[in-house]
Amino acid sequence: MKKSCNWFLMLLIAGITGVAQGQTTDLARIEYTYFPQKDSDNSFRRFRSFINFPIKLNENGAYLVPGIEYRNTNLKYNDPAIFDTNELDRFQSFSGSLGYTFKMNEIWRFGAEAGLRVASNFETGEMINDDVIYTGAVYFIKTTEDERYIDPVRLILGLSYSTTSGIPFPLPVINYYKRFSPDWSYTLGIPKSNLKYFINEKNVLQGFVTLDGFFANIQNNFYTTPNSPSSNMRMAENISMTIVLAGLGYEYNFTDNLSLYLYAGHTLVNDIRLRDGNLDKVYTINETNSFYGRTGLKFSIL
Repeated sequence: MKKSCNWFLMLLIAGITGVAQGQTTDLARIEYTYFPQKDSDNSFRRFRSFINFPIKLNENGAYLVPGIEYRNTNLKYNDPAIFDTNELDRFQSFSGSLGYTFKMNEIWRFGAEAGLRVASNFETGEMINDDVIYTGAVYFIKTTEDERYIDPVRLILGLSYSTTSGIPFPLPVINYYKRFSPDWSYTLGIPKSNLKYFINEKNVLQGFVTLDGFFANIQNNFYTTPNSPSSNMRMAENISMTIVLAGLGYEYNFTDNLSLYLYAGHTLVNDIRLRDGNLDKVYTINETNSFYGRTGLKFSIL
């Protein structure tokens, strides 16, 4: 049962990371994540930035949306290991995407996105074919104006696909948002669900459950002995981290669009592993739940 759960979370991360920007209302973001590993000398640090720039095509609500993203992941691997960890401390990813969206009617909007990501430790100093990940998504957005609510009610339904998912079919995407009073709103979906309390329009608190992680290629594959003593030597070809965490967040709105945010929580699932070319587990680096912190600036359209 535990193995099935871990695979399910891995597939969600692989599919969602390709369309997370398509679901978000953020046009730009800069953030830093710190994730120390409990009962370990390891730690995880990540710098992430992205920008989406909508290009208006006509007066009927059609937009072309190119986007770029950069991630720099630093895995401080200081625990004893039977393999060389020097090339596992730094992973980078460069992503480009192109989205298209138009209004189907006054309530529904259609969107589609295709993307390419290069994610690797780049230990050879250049890109190779195994570093490349292809992503795609289609989604439908329903926006309903209701005079009883401060903001429109928003529902996103869709499908996403990534070549890192290891399965030949798309994964579902769902997100539902409602601000049901001047002081409260909630979001249900993946990768994040939350309940927000608006102290005022500048200060917002929230409780959340969210999914996070990363996936990258290891250019110089190596053999290692799995954690299970009865297993034979296996080839490590990529690395993945899949976490589920719950916590509290704070946002300060400088303007209607620009916000500073700070999230702190504790993981419910912590799965950092080396995997082979079929995405099967080769070696578990860490699975002890721990503290998680993230902060940054975001520019949103809503």
